[in-house]
Amino acid sequence: MSDKGLILVVEDEPAISDLVRLYLQRDGFGVHVERDGQAGLAAARGLRPVACVLDIALPGLDGTEICRRLRAADDWTPVIFLTARDDEVDRIVGLELGADDYLTKPFSPRELVARLRAVLRRSAGAPEPDRSRTIGRVRLDPVTRTVTVAGAEVGLTATEFDLLAQLMARPGRVYTREELLSSVWGYAALGGTRTVDVHVAQVRAKLGDDAAVIRTVRGVGYACVTS
Repeated sequence: MSDKGLILVVEDEPAISDLVRLYLQRDGFGVHVERDGQAGLAAARGLRPVACVLDIALPGLDGTEICRRLRAADDWTPVIFLTARDDEVDRIVGLELGADDYLTKPFSPRELVARLRAVLRRSAGAPEPDRSRTIGRVRLDPVTRTVTVAGAEVGLTATEFDLLAQLMARPGRVYTREELLSSVWGYAALGGTRTVDVHVAQVRAKLGDDAAVIRTVRGVGYACVTS
């Protein structure tokens, strides 16, 4: 296996999976390909890849269900969805299930590699010198990349963690959706600011009664409360 780790690709179209494999291997990743959902889920559980690239429309078990089952088992392996339809509903459902990113077919394999690099950087989370940040009962530790609410750990994806970390780094500072796309996802508004809204909603849902730590600034973006 490559030093960069193994990427699981679950895609039933051979032309696409072969192209994705080629570009990922050129970039130094190991690649394992499955062509149906049941085999893909088994591979995700058994091979423990560093990231998964999941087509949404798969025989047997679709990509969203694979992601749902992984997250239900507290498996937060980064997931990027591929969808053949430029359908906002597909994208939002995928993000709500805990996906880190998505691409709509046809897509550039170079862009897929770039998105994977970005999500893996977020997942690896190079240790930061600054100490944990606490607002109310919410505590974020950038070194261990954990978030707790009243002492109980909250399971966040790498993207959700970095989004909350960005907001908590400067309480009271209002970030536009475009700024958050650039700083957290690493690309401009081409990805659509709806991505930010869905991830904020997911973080709030996981914070439960403490969701108000993130406030919406109507017509602008988001900010963390100051205390």
